[in-house]
Amino acid sequence: MKGFQSSAETSDVAPIVVNIGSAVKSAREAARYSLEDLAVTCGLTVGEIVQIEQGEDTDPARVKRVSIALKI
Repeated sequence: MKGFQSSAETSDVAPIVVNIGSAVKSAREAARYSLEDLAVTCGLTVGEIVQIEQGEDTDPARVKRVSIALKI
C-alpha cells in the first residue's frame, strides 16, 4: 500500500524524537533558562516547550525556534 508504514519503520522514529527533546532540555538547563524564559525568548508557550522536551511536539518550525534560541 502506498503511504503505509510498518511498525518497524514507525518505531524507529520514536527514539529520534525523544533524543531531540532530551537535547533541547539539556541545552535549556545548561543555558540556565527556565521554561518561562525560553518560552518568552522564542515566542512559544511553556506548554509547547514542555511538549518539545517530552518528544510530543515535533513541529519543525517550533523546534527550529527553540534551537535558534538555545544556539544548538
